[in-house]
Amino acid sequence: MRTVVEVARAGRRVRCVLRAGHLAPRVLEQSGDRVRIALVATGALLLGGDHVRVEVRVGDGVAVELVETSGTVAYHGRGLASSWSADVRVGRGASLLWDALPFVVSDGADVTRTTSLHVHDEGAALLRETLVLGRDGQRGGLLRSATRAVVSGRDLLVEELDLTGGHAVPGVLGDARVVDSVLLAGARPPAADEPRGVVVLDLHGPGALARAVGTAAHVADAGALVDTWRPVLRARPATPEPDDHPCDPDQPTGTTGDDDRSTPCMSPTT
Repeated sequence: MRTVVEVARAGRRVRCVLRAGHLAPRVLEQSGDRVRIALVATGALLLGGDHVRVEVRVGDGVAVELVETSGTVAYHGRGLASSWSADVRVGRGASLLWDALPFVVSDGADVTRTTSLHVHDEGAALLRETLVLGRDGQRGGLLRSATRAVVSGRDLLVEELDLTGGHAVPGVLGDARVVDSVLLAGARPPAADEPRGVVVLDLHGPGALARAVGTAAHVADAGALVDTWRPVLRARPATPEPDDHPCDPDQPTGTTGDDDRSTPCMSPTT
């Protein structure tokens, strides 16, 4: 099931098109061109056979922050695989902050997680991903994670992590079970000291990747860099193309199908 978050300018307003899938997006607050949207799980996630897809579109000149109300736990699949994917597009002069909560892979789970990020050369995105193998007392299930970040049509980061058994050796993860990553795409991070236990990699392009690996979430914690790097996310004025509108032209204005919401993003109760 698809969860859709589309935020774009509509004249002098910012308009949201929200579609609930396994996650239900809800507007928390809006101020000018800045919108905070919560992603609320509509049920237990992930169960065997669940396939979650999140599509995020941030229109020109808009700043969006996504807030997860709870982490995700991939439960024992009972022989069924599950997947979680995010397809993110950030427009000109736009920005996205997504400080995601931990993604836990329980014993018996078989999960594929993919993130595809495309950023305009005048946009920027800051994403956090915390992968945890196993709940307390567990070794964790099977996890394959792939991330591709593209800025101005050029690959900034292409990475695949195969955590399906061969990772528990020296030089890979060893006895570690937490991989915490913060990705900045479309801008260089401000100069700052690296937190203890965190490695920051300057990418071959406008961006950086911070990573911490450890035996527990409080040990492998790169979260401080979200606050350090977020000042570079500044929405800049941009004039949308005449046909730039979040609504599907084949649907009546204000909806793109069942369980959709199109709103001026002005009320936290929408």
